[in-house]
Amino acid sequence: MNPAKPPILLVDDDPDILKLVSMRLATAGYAVQAVDSGHAALAALASARPQLVITDLKMDGMDGMALFDAIHHRAPTLPVIILTAHGTIPEAVSATKRGVFGFLPKPFDSQALLDQVAQAIRLSAGTHAAGTAAVEAWREGIVAASAAMQDLLSRARLVSQSDASVFIHGASGTGKELIARAVHRASARAAAPFVAVNCAAIPEALMESELFGHKKGAFSGAVYDHKGLLQSADGGTLLLDEIGDMPLPLQAKLLRVLQERQVRPVGATQTIDVDFRVISATHRSLEQRIAEKQFREDLYYRLNVVALAIPALAQRPEDIVPLALHFLQQVAARYRKDVNGFAPEALEQLVAAPWPGNVRQLQNVVEQTVALCTNGVIPASLVQSALNQASSGLTPLDQAKRAFECDYLVRILKITQGNVAQAAKLAQRNRTEFYKLLERHGLDPGKFKSQTA
Repeated sequence: MNPAKPPILLVDDDPDILKLVSMRLATAGYAVQAVDSGHAALAALASARPQLVITDLKMDGMDGMALFDAIHHRAPTLPVIILTAHGTIPEAVSATKRGVFGFLPKPFDSQALLDQVAQAIRLSAGTHAAGTAAVEAWREGIVAASAAMQDLLSRARLVSQSDASVFIHGASGTGKELIARAVHRASARAAAPFVAVNCAAIPEALMESELFGHKKGAFSGAVYDHKGLLQSADGGTLLLDEIGDMPLPLQAKLLRVLQERQVRPVGATQTIDVDFRVISATHRSLEQRIAEKQFREDLYYRLNVVALAIPALAQRPEDIVPLALHFLQQVAARYRKDVNGFAPEALEQLVAAPWPGNVRQLQNVVEQTVALCTNGVIPASLVQSALNQASSGLTPLDQAKRAFECDYLVRILKITQGNVAQAAKLAQRNRTEFYKLLERHGLDPGKFKSQTA
């Protein structure tokens, strides 16, 4: 079997040179990804790591040396070869002193190029081995150029090889569920279910049934057996997101499940064996919740075997530009817009912003700028406008509408004591549409039948 073709990222704003060099490298057995700008190259590097970058020196926007500096800051061991028609000995000396692997003037001899490429590939082969697609698949969707995030991912990779309970702490919007999914994908349980439960999103009246399940007839409206989320995670991984918001009575029942590895559905007389790996996450200080008698200390120690703390985005500024370019690529493809970069001043604004909403806020800002951009490069004015709107504290419209809708449905079910016909009439919706709304929000009207308004 032939080994995989070594991947090379080629960057040049001259389409003829891009095509010619791509053909030569492909004929020599390399897998070439060709892009036409420095910004596009950084976007490509945010999602995949080649073994070598070859870039033109003189390009519009970000030139070859600026691109090299950005690459070298994020991946110091990744070799870079620079091609130029404007090459001089002083430029070559300066570039190599800064860490550029090679410097070839145009027109270049094909064999000289291939010889230098082969040397660079041999140099990077060792460092690239740990970054092959098979290894990187476990951290899909995570863009991490900073040392802090690389260290976090190393710890996540190590803990994934055991069945130890993992506690993830980080501010809202830092990507706690992404890290939890990465731990799951890197573990021996990767082929089994990953079940995420947001403890803050399920109404307290429904939470016990949702987590532990219920038997038919356990309460008014329980017309069938319901397998809870803990059973659904059997064999795989259970993420208890925002665990700090779990009510105290349920904390005691969860602790018993984790100790005995058995679940008893509501209304059942027999327990059911379960086997899952538990990952918990919260933006709250559980130590403070314990001091306030709102969280069980024994459950905390059961959950917090290995702790992973996600730094705020403002604490890892090296990740801001790669993340912004990563989101730009995703959003531009989804909106079918030919937007391929940020103006230098726009990138400066992104790096300088405080990001209280962390990665989620950055993603929202990028999406807004792409939606409003009228050319191929996002200007600083659009970024500033999006940042100003974000700082106003406004919740995105879709998120606000969904939260209002769920709260409205819970209130109307309480008023009607779970009578769907009455609730639908009050909401001025037909019963079929109303049932769809309840299903969208995971609301069971039977749980409200014994409640008063």
